[in-house]
This record gives sequence, structure tokens and C-alpha cells, in this order.
Amino acid sequence: MSTLPTEEDPRLSPALAEDRVCTGVTTLRGRVFLSYPSADRPGVQVTEALPDGRRNPYPDAAWNRAGQGPDGAFVQVNGLRAGPDGRLWIIDAGAPTIGARQVPGGARLIVVDPDGDRVHRVYHLDAAVHPDSYVDDVRFHDGIGYLTDAGAPGLIVLDLDSGQARRVLDGHPSTVGERLVADGRPLRDPDGGEVRLHADQLEVSPDGRWLYYQPASGGMSRVGTRWLDDPTVSADELARRIERWCDTPSTGGTAIDATGTIYLSDVERRRVLALAPDGGIRTLIADPRLVWVDAMWIDADSRLWLPAAQLHLTAGLNGGQAAVDYPVRIYRMPVEAGPSTLDHQ
Repeated sequence: MSTLPTEEDPRLSPALAEDRVCTGVTTLRGRVFLSYPSADRPGVQVTEALPDGRRNPYPDAAWNRAGQGPDGAFVQVNGLRAGPDGRLWIIDAGAPTIGARQVPGGARLIVVDPDGDRVHRVYHLDAAVHPDSYVDDVRFHDGIGYLTDAGAPGLIVLDLDSGQARRVLDGHPSTVGERLVADGRPLRDPDGGEVRLHADQLEVSPDGRWLYYQPASGGMSRVGTRWLDDPTVSADELARRIERWCDTPSTGGTAIDATGTIYLSDVERRRVLALAPDGGIRTLIADPRLVWVDAMWIDADSRLWLPAAQLHLTAGLNGGQAAVDYPVRIYRMPVEAGPSTLDHQ
């Protein structure tokens, strides 16, 4: 069993404190948005964090109605991020929890225009999901959205103009999750079974050439975006283009900067690793407060935001026992480069 860090790093400063498990943070034009996976209890799924400490349901209360169908309401928001177009992109997993069945029409990418705080467009992903899918995250390049599926291993390629979604690398070994470990313990569901999270983290290189991706249990692969973007490329040909890139540990989230360095949270050892474009890897920070850092974010001021989500301490991933230590905190630290312009401005 690995030893966890004991000393706090002065570079890490608390930014926000939440009374629920929060796995997503993004900044957009000076505003801060948060997402909550309802892993500890149901409630509002997307909020704007206001300077006075209030949390406003976003884009409005109607979209955050609990227990509603997918018509104008979230099923299960798994993450959110500002896109290169300056809008907020919200990922609806389409299923109420990992392992649950898809709600028909629930798997969507919901685009909100911050000017007026209105839904700009909804991309429906039904054509590219399986009944046990759980749509996880999204990245962009040249009019294409790439999404991971943590429930049924595979990737989704979405044409942002036409709205057509197609499934690729369905069940490919590079997308299949294995044993997932956090703080030295394997994640277990309420029945004691091992939890597997399939294709999860993904990043596009700043030059748009590569898509890097991995299951949450680690083992990062990459593939040229040219092969993903071309719908005439066969499944066999695409599989031949996959490269194993780095033997990464169990991971909560990633981010990529303008130099192509990928920041990757190691939930086994409460640290964040920096993976260089040449494949070299080093420890960026290790701190006892980094308890399951989930989806990270690099803002325009070259600050890395780290939500210490404690996701492995929720009942669904901790053998039915809830052990989250509130508040759930989001930290920030300076890094050497700002975000990739392909990712966001």
C-alpha cells in the first residue's frame, strides 16, 4: 500500500467549499460554474457560484428539477466546461447513476449561451449510446466533439454542425476499465462488487493532432484525430492506429495546458502528475487535501482548479458506506502555462 502525503503544499489554496460532492468546475468570462453528480444526495446539478457565496441553479431551476424526464431537465450531469466558442457545455450522462439503464433521450450535450443564460442547442446522443452507457466527458477540435463512455466502454464522435453522433472503439481494450484504487483501497459498490469506470478522461493536443484518452483505472492511449474524424475509416483500421501512451494510475480527472502538458490526478496517492508531450512524467504536487481530485480546469490566469471531490467516499463507491468529510473543497494552484486554445480561451 502506498504512503499518502502528510505535508500541505503552500502553493495550494482553497477557492470554494461545497456542502455536496462537487466533481466539476469551470470558469467563463469571470464567472464560475459547478456541477454535482448527486453521488451523496440528490439536488441541483449545475450552479453558478456567485461572489457573495450563493449558488444559483443554472441555467435555471427548471433544468435542475429533480426526478424529471429529459424534456427540458437534466437526468444526470456528469461534468461541464467552457468551450472554445465561449459557451458552457454540459454533459448529461443519460442515466441516473453508473450501472443504471439509459433514460431514452437522456444522453445529451447541452450548450448554454452565457449571454442571456439560455440553452443554445441540445445535441442528442441516442444513436451512439448503449443501454448501459454513462456519457462522461467532452473535448473539442475543428468542429468535432469527442466524448467518453464510462458505462459501456467506447468513444463518441459528434459532428457539431450536423449533430450526428457515431460510436467508435466500442469495447476496444484501450477503453475498458480495470480495478480502480483510491487511497490504497479498491472501489466497491453497495453489494461489495468492484467498481469499473470505463473510458473517462480525454484531452486533445494543442495542435489538434492527437486525442489522448483512458479509463479511470489508467493506462493512457492516444490516436490521431484524423482517424477519428473520418467516418469512412473502418473499425479495424481505427483500432490499428491506437498507441499506448503512458502507464497512468487510477485517475479522477485531467486538464491540458497550451504547451501540451497533461495534468492528471493520481487518486491512489493524493497527488497530481504532469505528463509532458514527450511522454515524460513527474509529480506536480502531492498534498493530503487532494482527496480524489476530479475534473480539473486551467483558467486564463494560468491557475489549475482542483475539486477534491471525495467521490470514492460516497456510498455508491464505498461499499454502501458514506464517509465524505464536508465541506467538499475546490482548490487552486499556479501553473506555468495557460489553457490550450483548442480547449477554451
